[in-house]
Amino acid sequence: MNAMLNHTHDAAARSWVASANQSAGDFPIQNLPFCVFRVRGSGQPFRGGVAIGDQIVDLALLSQAACLQGPAAQAAQAGAQPSLNALMAMGPAAWSALRHGLFALLNADASASLQTTVQACLVPQSSVEYTVPAQIGDYTDFYTSVHHATNIGKQFRPDNPLLPNYKWVPIGYHGRASSIVVSGHAFARPKGQLKAPDAEVPVLAPSKRLDIELELGIFIGQGNAQGEPIDIGDAENHVFGICLLNDWSARDIQAWEYQPLGPFLSKSFASTISPWIVTLEALAPYRVPFNRPQGDPQPLPYLDSELNRSGGSLDIQLQVGLLTDKMRVAGQADAQICRTSYRHAYWTVAQMVTHHTINGCNLQAGDLFGSGTLSGPTLDQAGALIELTQGGRQPVALPNGEQRTYLEDGDSVVIRGWCEKPGAVRIGFGECWGTVLPARA
Repeated sequence: MNAMLNHTHDAAARSWVASANQSAGDFPIQNLPFCVFRVRGSGQPFRGGVAIGDQIVDLALLSQAACLQGPAAQAAQAGAQPSLNALMAMGPAAWSALRHGLFALLNADASASLQTTVQACLVPQSSVEYTVPAQIGDYTDFYTSVHHATNIGKQFRPDNPLLPNYKWVPIGYHGRASSIVVSGHAFARPKGQLKAPDAEVPVLAPSKRLDIELELGIFIGQGNAQGEPIDIGDAENHVFGICLLNDWSARDIQAWEYQPLGPFLSKSFASTISPWIVTLEALAPYRVPFNRPQGDPQPLPYLDSELNRSGGSLDIQLQVGLLTDKMRVAGQADAQICRTSYRHAYWTVAQMVTHHTINGCNLQAGDLFGSGTLSGPTLDQAGALIELTQGGRQPVALPNGEQRTYLEDGDSVVIRGWCEKPGAVRIGFGECWGTVLPARA
């Protein structure tokens, strides 16, 4: 179902909300992503909302207005809660019913009376604050970019950069859900044990090699019972949607702690997600075939299907911008340091879901997957500073003359994502901002 095109993807469709019809906007009527918000400074309860242009459809107000019926109305009521977990748990039929109902209400062809009713349910995005859109019970970070894995591997194992399991297993580890924050939050530079190569003992100190990780977040919708794996043919029916994710990393802490069990304090201090979750249904026009390079092993049968081969990958454009304190004071915009696409990932969303559950692991509504750093095939498409600077040896030059090997205090990082192609309307993911503060004393 999630792979199919329908009338909500019609490139000719327009909304009576004028800002939704701007050609370069993120939130046309063909998108309709979800968030959880409240009016800034109001003290009101958070509730679910849907973006249209520069406005948000308040699902709580919309439910009170009673202009949706049946499954769409039930889904709107679930989405009006302080988190989207209840809506996520309802499954793809309910998500689609709500999407189609909203499309009808916001379409330029809607009656004048409906427009008036829904207009009263709109809140300007400029007046709101967001929170993490779901109660995230568990967070799993994958490693789906073969280019990132190869670039990192070359720094440590030049003659054998990829470990032998990489092309067979969707590698992942379980991260920390409690430190996931929504876009706009600042965080203190983390502390941890650092050990220089020539030092006899480690020291406790603030990280000197603070990095970014350009990722996508995948929110789970319906879960599965413990002991019951999710077949790859059904996997996407368990995915509510996709957001932007910056999984900040302290590379010097990581280098000392990660053997033998992997990342710990180097990752658990902060992960930033965008407030908007774009549904798989909205992304249907941007599906592309999933192909393995010639000579690489094909996925094992449980990770393979005709549908996954024909359209399991998504062409989501991704960009990383960096804004320093000096740039901010000078009134300058952030500078692009990376541009890539999710279509380069070695494993698909469906494969991640299926592999995660093949051992009987039970997923729950609101669980979050990280895609892992999404680097492309060339170095300018690398999604982390450790790659862009080749381990800190070649600093990134910024337009104002500054350089960066790793992040400095006061630096802000913004991730942007969007999809566009001829014959389809551009849809976007908004922005995912985070700022590094000095380490606490």
